[in-house]
Amino acid sequence: MNPSLEELQHLVDVAMQRRPGTVLFKNAKVINVFTLEVESTHVLLAGRWIASLGSFLEDASAKEVIDLQGSYLAPGLIDAHLHIESSLVVPAEYARAVVPRGVTGIVADPHEVANVAGVEAIEWMLRASENLPLEVWFTVSSSVPSTEHETSGARLDLKTIESLLQHPRIVGVAELMSVSRFLNAESEELSKVYLAEKAGKRPDGHAPGVVQRELQAYLASGVASDHESTTLMEGLEKLAAGCFLMIREGSATRNLEAQIALVNSRYGDRVGFVTDDRLPQDLISEGGVDFLVRKAIALGADPLYAIRAASYNNANYFKLQRRGAIAPGYQADLVILDDLPNFNAREVYQQGRSVAKNGKVTVAIPQTEVSKAVLGSTKLPKLTTNDLRLVHTSDRVRIIQAIPNQILTKEVILKPTSKNGEVVSDPLRDLLKLVCVERHGHHGKCGVGLVQGFGIRRGAIAGTIAHDHHNCMAVGATDTDMLVAIDRISQMGGGMVAVDQGRVIAELALPLAGLLSDLPLEEICVAMDRLNKAVEGLGCCFPAPFMGLSFLGLAVIPDLRLTDLGLVDVVKNTLVPFAVA
Repeated sequence: MNPSLEELQHLVDVAMQRRPGTVLFKNAKVINVFTLEVESTHVLLAGRWIASLGSFLEDASAKEVIDLQGSYLAPGLIDAHLHIESSLVVPAEYARAVVPRGVTGIVADPHEVANVAGVEAIEWMLRASENLPLEVWFTVSSSVPSTEHETSGARLDLKTIESLLQHPRIVGVAELMSVSRFLNAESEELSKVYLAEKAGKRPDGHAPGVVQRELQAYLASGVASDHESTTLMEGLEKLAAGCFLMIREGSATRNLEAQIALVNSRYGDRVGFVTDDRLPQDLISEGGVDFLVRKAIALGADPLYAIRAASYNNANYFKLQRRGAIAPGYQADLVILDDLPNFNAREVYQQGRSVAKNGKVTVAIPQTEVSKAVLGSTKLPKLTTNDLRLVHTSDRVRIIQAIPNQILTKEVILKPTSKNGEVVSDPLRDLLKLVCVERHGHHGKCGVGLVQGFGIRRGAIAGTIAHDHHNCMAVGATDTDMLVAIDRISQMGGGMVAVDQGRVIAELALPLAGLLSDLPLEEICVAMDRLNKAVEGLGCCFPAPFMGLSFLGLAVIPDLRLTDLGLVDVVKNTLVPFAVA
């Protein structure tokens, strides 16, 4: 919320020193994100706003005077694109994790809960993110469902998107990922850009590997950003085409190092840092968007521009007025640092008040009230081995090849292993059954295929996190273990599970939309560590295996995916048979 007229009058009075400020920071090394310089000066606050900066404030009147003795003062960081759901916790817990690290604002896409429970879930996320020591803005989920080749729990139509865009904390339409529909000039997709621009808000992009003519056409629609570039040349081409380039460093998708040359002041306000999807362990061990700042600096980027890419540039792109900088009239979101390279927050101010110190939140965080809309969402059918059956009709079949540390996949054509006329998992060849079961209570269909790259030698894993439809995905060495895993998921009401020889060996219940828990982040991390250790014991060699599994159903990222309706050729945007003629 921007200042009222009364606040503006008070702000000018404090700047003119007709009234005392609330806090005076003396002897600070201020990070100026406009000039990319460090200025030794004083900073005067008026409530939640910065009144003025300058050496003339040496003797200014303030209720509290803090001598920083040469410590750095940086603007609070803003993450421009993420899914809170990937952290597996509610917004309050997410805030508790990132605020002490210097993150004072995020732009979240509630795409995951929206695909499960629709507009009611988005409204719940809005309520659940109020009154936190972290400003939370949202973008309207644009692809619910993402494609016609999957079954989601809900749908968001254009009328609903237009209505949600009127909310003051909704700043755009989220990642417009149906690229082929844009290239075909389909009116429903183009209407989402039109509605965003009509509301004066941003239409966000999602264009992995889209270049040349297709990129030009996609951006010609009005799409303004992209966070899916994985190579230097792809990122450079998108920058040259006027795209706001969001460089991502998530848990499964680590793209910063490949594009570090673009973290350069020559690109001005066109580059921003985002996390997209970060797992609980990475949030605790590495952090949020602050991790990108540290890593960029370690890779040789100018520290001041790295900070700008995670503050002002993101705020400027989303038209977040008075955010992302230390300047007169800007919101007093500030991070006190001992040094720049480590970006280790000693103390964090949000809206002019101290909210975290020495790695801990120091203010009360309201308890989250859980909406009925996100409870009881996992409605799995009772399956038998017959539901997982693949008849051997061809020696040439389509197989999904998972790629470590990427969400891209490859389609490979191989001869399957068969037994008694059925295609079976073959751990020795790293060929495993992959299953996607509709879990929203619509029809209970089950898609079955094969995947390569997980390395599981025995047992199975399953989970209800499956982008973007969030049906139940399972992969395993035996059908019986996959059935045990899916059944346990049903009993828990959603979550993740590992099974070995018919026995559950590790699990994590996610009862809120099958995606989230209201437990503390630390408890989630302990459970995830147990799960990952258990999966490693099954022989799995794939990094972040549950996140990797979750992306195998994402039918908008090339090449081949599996949904409850079957195998999807993403490039051709069509369902394809398992057997190749």
